[in-house]
Amino acid sequence: MATDYDSPRKTDDDLGEDSLQELQARRTDKSSGSIDIDETDLAESLELPGADLSNEELSLRVIPRQADEFTCSRCFLVHHRSQLASERNGKQVCRECAA
Repeated sequence: MATDYDSPRKTDDDLGEDSLQELQARRTDKSSGSIDIDETDLAESLELPGADLSNEELSLRVIPRQADEFTCSRCFLVHHRSQLASERNGKQVCRECAA
């Protein structure tokens, strides 16, 4: 529900003056505004883990690792050389994993 910030606000005295009929009408209006959701429509929109995605196509362009990048041996993320913390036995570790 939109709020009109320019309209005068009710004081505590005004709030106490609402009649019982107005309060009951507000309560029934709120309950009648609920939306009925069809369970079959809801179930069709969910994607479950392990679903068959063999007919799906990805629209993502994969860029190969560049010469100035490395793959961390702990988190397996590709980082820029400036993030290299250590290199032991050919295993490179990023700063985040070394911390």
